[in-house]
Amino acid sequence: MAKDSKTSQLKRLSRIEGQVRGLARMVEDERYCIDIVTQIGAVRAALRKVEEELLREHVAHCVEHAIKSGDKADQRRKVAELMDVMGRAAR
Repeated sequence: MAKDSKTSQLKRLSRIEGQVRGLARMVEDERYCIDIVTQIGAVRAALRKVEEELLREHVAHCVEHAIKSGDKADQRRKVAELMDVMGRAAR
C-alpha cells in the first residue's frame, strides 16, 4: 500500500472510530432513536468508502502484479479472492 494511501486510510478509520464512540454516547444519553440510526448510516457509508479505496489499491497493486507476473495460478487466486470479497460485500 502506498504511504499516502495508508495515511488517508488511517485518518478515515480514526474519524470512524470517533463516530462509533459518539454513537455509544448517544445510546448512553438515550438520544432519539432515529438520530442514532442516522449516525449508524453515516458510519456504514464511511466504512464502505474505506473498503472501496482498499479494493482499488488491491486491484491496482496485487491483482496487477499477478497479471504482470504471468503466473496463472496466482492470477486465478487473486481473482477468486476479489470475487469472494465482492460477494460478501454484496450481502
